[in-house]
Amino acid sequence: MSIRIGILGYGNLSKGVESAILQNNDMELVAIFTRRNPESIKSVSKVPVFGVDELENYKDEIDVLVLGGGSATDLPKQTPKYVKYFNVVDSFDTHARIPEHFENVDKAAKESGKVGIISVGWDPGMFSLLRMISAS
Repeated sequence: MSIRIGILGYGNLSKGVESAILQNNDMELVAIFTRRNPESIKSVSKVPVFGVDELENYKDEIDVLVLGGGSATDLPKQTPKYVKYFNVVDSFDTHARIPEHFENVDKAAKESGKVGIISVGWDPGMFSLLRMISAS
């Protein structure tokens, strides 16, 4: 059985996620969701692309939703909203606001029984680790 993945947003981060999913036999990309006109998105994997307003209709079809939005305005709203329906992963990287973002996502995740994993990626994840090692 494969992990069914959905992607929200289709910028560079999401395109990288799509490529990674295609290289793993235990993952299946179900669909991409966008705020743009879905017909304007040409995905590498040729999966269906839907408007974001369709996303909640897929709560029984997607195991994990990867959020590809920006940290400034998208993720503070999207992650707590969508963790009510899906297990989510985001790349929130506004360092000073990570504790606040964690609290918001954690509260919504506990209420829904879903898992919300935040701040995954190069920064703050890998970059923070490298800064720590370099400072030693």
